[in-house]
Amino acid sequence: MRAFLYSVLCLALMILTPPAQAEPLDRAALEPYIMPPFSLGQPINDKGVWSLLNSGGAEAGYVFETEPLAPLPGFSGAPINALVILDLEGRFMDVRLIEHNEPIFVSGLGQAPFHRFFEQYGGLSISSSIVVGTPYGDSGGGSLVYLDGVTKATASVRIAHESVMGAALAVAREKMQGISTSTPAHPNPDYEEELSWDDLVEQGLATRKVVTNAEVQSEFEGTLWEDDDPEAQDDPDAPYLDLWIVDLGPRSIARAALSHDTFEELQNFMQISDNDEPILVIETARHGLVSDEFVRNTAPDWLSAEQDGLPVALRDADLFVELADDLPDGTAMILRTDRRLGFDPAREWTLKVLATREHGMFQPETGSVTLAASHVTDERFFLRPGVVEQAPPWLEALRNRAPDLYVGAAFLTLLLGVLAFGQSRLAGLAAYTPVRLGVLAFVIAFVGWWGQGQLSIVTVLGVIRTAWEGGSYAFLIYDPFSLLIWGAAILGFLLWGRGLFCGWLCPFGAMQEFTSHLGRLLRLPQIEPSRPWDQRLKSLKYVLLAGLVGIVFLAPDHVDKAAEVEPFKTAITTFFIREWYYVAYAAVWLLLSMVLFKGFCRYVCPLGAVMAIGSLLRGRDWIARREACGSPCQLCTVKCRYGAIKKTGEIQYNECFQCLDCVTIHDSPARCVPLILATKREARGIEGGVAAK
Repeated sequence: MRAFLYSVLCLALMILTPPAQAEPLDRAALEPYIMPPFSLGQPINDKGVWSLLNSGGAEAGYVFETEPLAPLPGFSGAPINALVILDLEGRFMDVRLIEHNEPIFVSGLGQAPFHRFFEQYGGLSISSSIVVGTPYGDSGGGSLVYLDGVTKATASVRIAHESVMGAALAVAREKMQGISTSTPAHPNPDYEEELSWDDLVEQGLATRKVVTNAEVQSEFEGTLWEDDDPEAQDDPDAPYLDLWIVDLGPRSIARAALSHDTFEELQNFMQISDNDEPILVIETARHGLVSDEFVRNTAPDWLSAEQDGLPVALRDADLFVELADDLPDGTAMILRTDRRLGFDPAREWTLKVLATREHGMFQPETGSVTLAASHVTDERFFLRPGVVEQAPPWLEALRNRAPDLYVGAAFLTLLLGVLAFGQSRLAGLAAYTPVRLGVLAFVIAFVGWWGQGQLSIVTVLGVIRTAWEGGSYAFLIYDPFSLLIWGAAILGFLLWGRGLFCGWLCPFGAMQEFTSHLGRLLRLPQIEPSRPWDQRLKSLKYVLLAGLVGIVFLAPDHVDKAAEVEPFKTAITTFFIREWYYVAYAAVWLLLSMVLFKGFCRYVCPLGAVMAIGSLLRGRDWIARREACGSPCQLCTVKCRYGAIKKTGEIQYNECFQCLDCVTIHDSPARCVPLILATKREARGIEGGVAAK
């Protein structure tokens, strides 16, 4: 408790020091980033935007930093600052990393992957549909522009990307009117109109594009592939492509084109993906819509779109399509495109269809031509507000992690339910140890290595720094899976104290428990400090926590290095792929657990200190006790390997890891000494009564 009060005192003292505010770089600092024949011009505003001059002294673009314009905090609590150079057309000429404190790069993966990530922007336009990674598979020839993410650092690079795009669009709105600034129309949810398929066709709400074999043959005439489609030559008047295009965003149109079940499924989809515009395509001839290599929920490989000369990102909506009775019979699929990326369904746009041919048998050469069909949906179905409310930039992170979040939520619900309502039954299982180890194995594999849900003191320190500097906590939602685990841990404070996270949800703690079992199987001698030394050593984690909190205020640039006292990044985040000394440090703690039961968790872990402080929120004593517990019975006290039970029998919940060993003993008539004695007294009483008779 003294250590806790000391850390609170440190926090109070640090409040006396005002936080430093980041200032834009001056000319001397910026000029080395500008490569000839370009040069730095004059400042345009007080937010660090400068003009870029060409060799003749004429304005060629803009130079600016991301931090003053889009200060999204990273996982250290500090923004990622990059230098962006845009030309007058809104194309990235260069993007370079200036400064950051992302722990995964500073002392994990190294700086090189982060610098390589920013190098990908060169030549791209802010009007393009740029996304990080390919969460739904390879692009397959679609119009999305993918930036390769960085394994183990997805959240950090997504924050970096949003910073770059947010700053670039801020400059575009101020200096380059018209670039990515139009307000797209969106379907009016209150507009209803009775329509049939014939109405859609007559009113141009369903666009048809027919291309005959002869027309396609003429496109390939004089090329290597002119003789590679015998069917086109044998039946020139037959349709090669018979394509229908329908915008399903307006409910009235969707109801006329789809069966009842598909319509309802689409409406459910639109409630979740409310920024997407669904497009129905039907092909009734021999071309088809996608190749055999197409993967559902990715960009279609034969279809692309553009509007105003800019690409429109299309992706399969992954919906089963059943058409209304009077629609053409053919291959149908529903595509989706994001209106936030500039697509306006009430203005004309063009769907492009790739027609391919192959020449040769063993290593065929592929040739292609593009067939185009334009479509527009009447304005009456849409609303065009003056200002479009932008969805939070972290929404894509939630969508990308949705499967992991579902599995994680199901696991946590089951675990919480069992511990809350079936704790004694769980502890009483004959196979309790294998069951517990199975849960911990899942935590290591899914929560840790796969989900990257290992909580860290870095997040706590980032929150403290953000609170001090008055910043945004949005950085937390960029890693929604870890936020889910944090939510469970905080709920655990109220119900059980630190035990839920430290005993069941910490991947590194689970690793230590496995190595401890291994040490016992190998019959290694066990180290157990005396009770006074055990209590002294447990105070060490509070001292480390107070020191880290102090570093946040006194030397914030060194927080990431100091946080390496946790081996979590090495063992879980990077899967031991780091410099040898980090790996050796993590390995020492795991090997030490073979003889000193979870020594890191009990004595050193600063996050464990935070969890122990969180235990002050606990609203109940959830471990049952008897009068005889502690006096005279000491069995639970002796058996508790965490040293969380006093000689008086009282539970120290701030040190309890919820292993349930004491619950097993308490409920067992064969192990609990008071129960054994009570059974014997009862047996003697029965025998005495029989003898008296």
